Amino acid sequence: MGNSGWLNEREMAAWHGFVEASNRVDRRLEQQLKDDAGLSHPQYEILVRLAEAPDGEIRMTELARLLITSKSGLTYQVGQLEKRGLVRRRSCPTDVRGVFAVLTDEGRRLLEEAAPGHVATVREVLIDVLDEAELDVLARALGRVGHRLRGPGHQDEGSPRG
Repeated sequence: MGNSGWLNEREMAAWHGFVEASNRVDRRLEQQLKDDAGLSHPQYEILVRLAEAPDGEIRMTELARLLITSKSGLTYQVGQLEKRGLVRRRSCPTDVRGVFAVLTDEGRRLLEEAAPGHVATVREVLIDVLDEAELDVLARALGRVGHRLRGPGHQDEGSPRG
């Protein structure tokens, strides 16, 4: 561990496997969400986070942190959702610079329609491919990678979502 030299055969196999699997899973989820709900995966995740939030709203800076995205990227995605009437923005009453993203009734309805197909696809492409021991190892290993990349002083952002 920590060796800055080239990857050995085992390490290269792990890296290539991770890259291929993560890209293929992401593409499959993108296609499923586009076909079923006309959403991108980032847009779906925005709706999920808003649905989980108290009163269906989160400050944009907090939402960007939770989704591990840039503020500008989030602003673009929220703008696209806003055009469809799935999300609206409102100003923060206590901070003139603050903006909240708010889930609309239409956004909640679309999320509820899209979620079963999304979960079925997550199961098909990842969960059901692995046995229980492999799922445990994957959760621990990727959790450790995420924790390391968050760095010291960052609070745990919870478990990843499908």
